Amino acid sequence: MMKMVLATLNTGKARELSAMLAGFGIEVVDQGSLGIAAVEETGKSFAENAVLKARHAAAASGLTAVADDSGLEVDALHGAPGIHSARYAGPRASDQDNLQKLLAKMQGIPEAKRGAHFRCVIAYLPTPDAKPQVFEAAWEGRILDAPRGHNGFGYDPVFYVPEQACASAELSAAVKNRLSHRGRAFALLAEYLGRQP
Repeated sequence: MMKMVLATLNTGKARELSAMLAGFGIEVVDQGSLGIAAVEETGKSFAENAVLKARHAAAASGLTAVADDSGLEVDALHGAPGIHSARYAGPRASDQDNLQKLLAKMQGIPEAKRGAHFRCVIAYLPTPDAKPQVFEAAWEGRILDAPRGHNGFGYDPVFYVPEQACASAELSAAVKNRLSHRGRAFALLAEYLGRQP
């Protein structure tokens, strides 16, 4: 069985990817379980950060690496918080801090102008010096006036999903994984791996 390192300290994310790649004979481990520290995300885009994280994990582990970088882009805020989604309210901000800052920024903006999308970019590196394969997907929605639901994390409670007529935080994990930006991007990676000899 091939072993692949996921450039994250989030064990839940590694489990999610493991389930998706189980049929390919790939065992996914998160970099934290290998004692690899996170690298500073100095990229100017989701793609640059994803490649940076994948290259760091591949070099430190000697394994094939995959990394994702994702965030929320709000139309009325000219694409913010974007690559700063996880630290929108500051370097040590909690999900709740970020959510409150977003809601404050969106106060008074009419529903018709509350469009937003989550974006996810995945970088796949078979070796540390290889040219990365990059996969990208987005999930369209809009920003609610107040949080709804208790599932998910981050901005899920205020991200309204029109085709489901509810907030992302009101979806089951299975439905969210099928519809979300991350689920779609990882599906593209799985499709690519399925085509490899």
